[in-house]
Amino acid sequence: MNRILVTGACGQIGSELVGHLSAMAGKRNVISTDIQTAPEIVKSNSQFHYLNVMDVHKLSALVVEHEVDTIFHMAAILSANGEKNPKLAYDVNLQGLVNILEVARLQKIKKVVTPSSIAVFGPDAPKENTPNSTALNPTTMYGVTKAAGEKLLQYYRHKFGLDCRSLRYPGIISSETAPGGGTTDFAVDMYIHAVDGRPYTCFVSENTRLPFMYMDDAIKAILDLAAAPLDNLESQVYNVTALSLTAGDFVRSIQQSLPEFRCDYQPDFRQQIADSWPHNIDDSEARRDWDWQPAYDLDRMSETMIQNLRKAR
Repeated sequence: MNRILVTGACGQIGSELVGHLSAMAGKRNVISTDIQTAPEIVKSNSQFHYLNVMDVHKLSALVVEHEVDTIFHMAAILSANGEKNPKLAYDVNLQGLVNILEVARLQKIKKVVTPSSIAVFGPDAPKENTPNSTALNPTTMYGVTKAAGEKLLQYYRHKFGLDCRSLRYPGIISSETAPGGGTTDFAVDMYIHAVDGRPYTCFVSENTRLPFMYMDDAIKAILDLAAAPLDNLESQVYNVTALSLTAGDFVRSIQQSLPEFRCDYQPDFRQQIADSWPHNIDDSEARRDWDWQPAYDLDRMSETMIQNLRKAR
């Protein structure tokens, strides 16, 4: 990677990814973009430009001007927000990806890396140890766009030889940026409320079990996938995960450090989304092809989250 473009750089994952890419390639070689004001972590670690990924002409001009050779496409409308505005989710998530792939094809970009999600799985996918290859029948617009996006990556690889790589993220836990409208946001919200000394009302039930990953592992996963030799990759899209946790597991872990923390449960429309997703994920193909290994268990993640949030406050 020489000159890197990051779309959606102000999002939960994108903002931290920019910092890591800057450490690897240097600030002048990281071009970050978004449609909102950049936080300090993005401004101090990249060249920031306002860019709507729907604007293919400005996207192409930016790629040409900065001689970009690698794209991390992180811009997306997430699951819960996507259900509130499905047309916007469709437009941004699919047309935005098509724009990225077309610019990459025409400008001969070396590599495109973009996340997919466990939202591609629907109620008919196995709930336990969901395999890398199984039925993709999502029930949300976010999941529909991510499943279609995976097929687009396959098409551009087979039709044009474009090096496209993706990984299916579970719920991501981070202390650095606010949740972005996903169904697993309750986990981060719990930590924030606990550190602030406030009770929390959870929008899924206590026993709702989902796959999760701490942000440091999420960044490591996408960078490891990007760095893997193409010949090692038998798939274009990989399951990755670290933890399988219920909402109640988070509460009990937080209470080890903050015993006064209280949580009640009032499931809303996001419960139905969560119920359609896997309980845990089989990521053996990622472990085999590019040596994926997470570093954080629940206790280490909780300790780190609480320490970081206390410092921030």
